[in-house]
Amino acid sequence: MPSELPVIQPDWPAPEGVRAMVTTRLGGVSEPPWNTLNLGAHVGDDPAHVAENRGRLCRAAKLSSQQFGWLEQVHGNRVVELPVVNAPPADASISRRTGEACVIMTADCLPVLFCDDRGTRVGAAHAGWRGLCNGVLEKTVAALGEPGTLMAWLGPAIGPRHFEVGPEVREAFLAKSPIASQAFTASGARPGHFMADIYQLARQRLADAGVSRVYGGQFCTVSDPERFYSFRRDGQTGRMASLIWLH
Repeated sequence: MPSELPVIQPDWPAPEGVRAMVTTRLGGVSEPPWNTLNLGAHVGDDPAHVAENRGRLCRAAKLSSQQFGWLEQVHGNRVVELPVVNAPPADASISRRTGEACVIMTADCLPVLFCDDRGTRVGAAHAGWRGLCNGVLEKTVAALGEPGTLMAWLGPAIGPRHFEVGPEVREAFLAKSPIASQAFTASGARPGHFMADIYQLARQRLADAGVSRVYGGQFCTVSDPERFYSFRRDGQTGRMASLIWLH
């Protein structure tokens, strides 16, 4: 899919009618510390710059601004079905109709894109550790239905060598599933802390929900400052978008 922006195309066997992309921080007009393709209207950037950046995304995706299902992400597990108005508070969306883009923004949290074998259903979930722990992926799978027909793609997120968490995060995941212990290690972390693998945690949750075909998971936002925004690395920064729609 040609694009004027240096976007990432998911490497997965999605049906012909499914379109998906993930933006990088490149190709926009925002000034530091949001340079350059910041798509978040809530991070202190000039609204005119955000509007121009979103316009560039529209042109790259060949969609109108009305076809984007923006959300007010709250690190929860609510899933909505498109179309939506006025950016409802939710952390995942699904669509069964053509021309409706499920879209989420991230800057370390894990974006997860979904589609089915027949190209009739798509979804996108914002899986920060809180939403992931509290079932945002399972709820997205349930909203899409027929988990055996679904595949998922894991987009750019904070990598396991950079995601240090406190013991309360590990305990929260272990309270949900004992196999979560496999995704935490004390090696490389400060005393009393752990390094967490959000990609592994997501794969565990997807497997439990019946989704066995999972792709992606090779990016790290923190260690690639040229391409990716990272809140953990930079503090005040921009947001990237992961979107998927039926063409």
